[in-house]
Amino acid sequence: MPNEMQVELPTALTATLAEMDTFIEREIKPLEQEDDNIRFFDHRRENSRTDWDKGGLPKREWLELLAEASRRADTAGYYRYALPKAYGGKDGSNLEMAVIREHLNAKGLGLHNDAASEHAIASSAKLLPAQLLIEFGTKAQQEQLLGPLLRDETALAMAITETLHGSDATHMETTARRDGSDWIIDGEKTWNSGVYVSDYDMVFARTSGKAGDAKGITAFLVPLKPKPAPGFVIEEYLWTFVMPTDHARVTLTQVRVPNDAIVGEEGEGLAIAQRFFNENRVRQAAASLGAAQYCINESIQYAKQRKPFGKPLASNQAIQFPLVELQTQCEMVRAFLYKTACLMDKYGAASQSDKVSMLNFWANRMCGEASDRAIQVHGGLGYSRHKPFEHIYRHHRRYRITEGTEEIQMRRVAGYMFGYMGGHKGD
Repeated sequence: MPNEMQVELPTALTATLAEMDTFIEREIKPLEQEDDNIRFFDHRRENSRTDWDKGGLPKREWLELLAEASRRADTAGYYRYALPKAYGGKDGSNLEMAVIREHLNAKGLGLHNDAASEHAIASSAKLLPAQLLIEFGTKAQQEQLLGPLLRDETALAMAITETLHGSDATHMETTARRDGSDWIIDGEKTWNSGVYVSDYDMVFARTSGKAGDAKGITAFLVPLKPKPAPGFVIEEYLWTFVMPTDHARVTLTQVRVPNDAIVGEEGEGLAIAQRFFNENRVRQAAASLGAAQYCINESIQYAKQRKPFGKPLASNQAIQFPLVELQTQCEMVRAFLYKTACLMDKYGAASQSDKVSMLNFWANRMCGEASDRAIQVHGGLGYSRHKPFEHIYRHHRRYRITEGTEEIQMRRVAGYMFGYMGGHKGD
């Protein structure tokens, strides 16, 4: 088990990264080049991925390519890396998953890792719902859903956010009430990602207590296939800074589900959501770190090659100094990320909530600055879609909002600093 004093990555982990690189070059890069699949990653990427005539949803060809890459990664033993060995994974630790996500993002855009769709050959965000079912689902739920989820044959959407309350999940106006042996759900959800490909939507609703209470929120599996449950309506897909979109606003009117649709314990659904958030926040920070490092590396190489007025751009301190500042930030965030991931492995993910929040808001902000600087260094070419920096900027800008805005993250840190929230081990 890694400890908080670790300064070098475990040899086994660095060997795994090298093996992944070999797999990417052998299996993923050739697939990326077949049948003009590179159109999904070059300057045509957004148009190639988006079905503009179907509400801006992802095109079928794009989804099929991601699925094929996932199948190859699963065969190679990487796709389920974070899952327990009993489910085909490698019991990936928080440190391993953070390092892998950083490493893949630092390689730039490609089929090995597409941040905008949350696809990756390892630690794909699509498997987080599977992790939740492993931890909280009933045996029947696991038997029905885990197989298709792990084989990337379906997805499991999660409906947490509400139109009027955003990041405040405790003030939940979606309610569920008992009706005999069933539950009746009424409410509205937004940013309900993935409903178009999911068999079920995990809907969080208040079943007891009052607005603001952490207790009394319950998670329900609402069927979406072969067609949505009666009363479940996809009202619209919200077009975003990065397209295609799979973010739906949905309404639930008298949606009936049986009691065995509950995931976890009645009234304890917030713990499921928080488990999801804690996992994703640290991985988002790692992804932003990797993408920031990519932007810096590309800027350095371009500045060495570009020679306006007869000398390399790299000889100008106006080019050097901003990149020096960003590289310094990357080094500090990297050290903090590894330390925090080690502490999470030693003491549990929830024990390091303040550090995860620090990492999340700072790394995401840093990535925005790094991509913006890369655009500036590359000039007009950087502003064009022929370089990936505008895409990186637009995608990682979202991370300053999703899984809790950076203001929410800062509020959590302040809660620990000023004594409004409990302390934790391992400091």
